Formats: sequence, structure tokens, C-alpha cells
Amino acid sequence: MSELVSHMSDGWYARFRQAFVQQSFRDLSPVLSLCLLMPLLAVLTAGFLYPIGYLAKLSLFSPELDFSPYMRVFEQPLYMAVMARTFRVALAVTAASLLLGFPVAFAMARLKGNLALVAAASVFIALWSPVLVRSYAWIVLLQRNGVINRFITDAGIVSEALKLIYNEVAVIVAMTHVLMPFMILPIFAALRSIPKEYALAARNLGATATSAFVFVTLPLSLPGVFAGCVMCFILALGFYITPALIGGPGTLMMATLIGQQATALLDWPFAAALSTVLLCLTLFFVLIFRKMLSFNRGFHGVR
Repeated sequence: MSELVSHMSDGWYARFRQAFVQQSFRDLSPVLSLCLLMPLLAVLTAGFLYPIGYLAKLSLFSPELDFSPYMRVFEQPLYMAVMARTFRVALAVTAASLLLGFPVAFAMARLKGNLALVAAASVFIALWSPVLVRSYAWIVLLQRNGVINRFITDAGIVSEALKLIYNEVAVIVAMTHVLMPFMILPIFAALRSIPKEYALAARNLGATATSAFVFVTLPLSLPGVFAGCVMCFILALGFYITPALIGGPGTLMMATLIGQQATALLDWPFAAALSTVLLCLTLFFVLIFRKMLSFNRGFHGVR
């Protein structure tokens, strides 16, 4: 009886609190709402809008109106090759993180007890580890005298050590390892929010387990897929440490190029132009990706 009373009181309190909060925010005046949003707007302006505007101004007015920094970006084959490599690596890392991270997120959403704790701990430990430490770990694994080369040579698989580091594939592998938690967590949150009754109802209506997953679970998880892909893609575009350590000079990416122009060559207008072009292209690809996913009904939850 006490549990029943407690359950009824908890349900009544939850409904009262929800109605109170909704009514409170509904009664806020526009001026008070703006005052509540002012701290967030101030942080957004100081931390994002002002730096972006300053970069755009620096790339165009140095000190007079000049489009030559942007002309250098598109006229020099080297810079276009670096930009193409950056987007290629970012897309490959995003795709690899999705293919490897979705099964992990699905398992985390279905596991219970100690197994769920172990899976969550594995993801969070990888997320909390410093990027520099994980990048150096891949150097230890992939270098000519590293763990992998010693294993395959001692086992007689190859006669001499392979060049596993300082190439684009090594950069993609290392960046995928670093960014995979940012793909797993949003998908996990989306999968946990899907009621299990939906898949059970599909199975009761004659669908197989695969069909229930493809036509029910997967479409409803697309908001999490979109969030994870956007985070991985944007973070991969601006990665600096891992490509510099794992890739070397042969796999120069935009973040390293911008850093060289700003710190080594002190060409701030050109560095600002590179940053502005990279930002505009990033927004363009994100909008295209969102439009592609918006055709699915499961994506309509993202606004």
C-alpha cells in the first residue's frame, strides 16, 4: 500500500511540476525572456560571432579592401589539394566512426547490468583520455619498430617492416579512434529514447528482426546519427595534433596549414581567408547533409 501511495504521489508531483513549469514560461514577457537569454547571447557573441567577424574583416581589409588572399586559396594547386585532402579525411573519419560506432551504441542501449557499465566505461575512458596521449599511442603501435610491425615480422607474415605511419590511412585510423565517442554517445541517446514496444509491435505484425531494425529502429535513430556525424565531421576538419603527429608533412591538412600561416609565416590575412573558406564550406556540407537526412521521417524530430 505504501508503494502504491508513493507511486501516486510521484505521478501527481511530476504532472504538477510539468504544468507549473510550462505555465511559468508561458507567462514570461518578451522583455524578461530577452533578459534571461542575454548571458547566453553575450557568450555567443564574445566567443563565436566576434572572432568570426574579425577573421572575415582581417581577410578582406588589410588595411584596404583586398581579395588577393581568397584568390591565392583558389589559384594555388597546393592549397586546393590541402583543402580536398582535409574534406576527404573528414568524410572518411565520419563514415568509419559511424560504421564502427553504431553497433557499439546499439549494444550499449540494449545491454543491462555490469555489461552496460563495462561498455559505458570503455567509451568514456576513451573520451576522457587526452588526444595527445592517444596520438602517441598510435605512434607506438604503427611506427617501423612498433608493436604491430614487430608482431607481424616475428610471426613471419612479412619479411621486413611495413610503412604503417606517416600516411593518410594512419591519420584516418587514429582520428577515428579519437572521434568515435562523439559518434557513439548521440546515437546511444537516440536509441535509448526509442520505446522497445515499437520493435516488438513490428515483430508481432510479422516483421523479422532485421526488418524491424531497418524500418523502425534505424529511421528513429537518425537524429542521433545526424548529431554524431556533424560533430565528428566538424571536429575532424579542425584537427591539428593527430594529423601533425601521425601524418607528417606528407598529409598536410587545413588546420596545420592555417597554423603555419599564422605563427610561422605571420601571414594573418591569408590565414584568416583560409579559415573563412573552411568555415563556409563546412556550413555548406552540413546543410547538404541535413537536407539529405530530412527526407526520412525519423529525422523530422531534429529542428
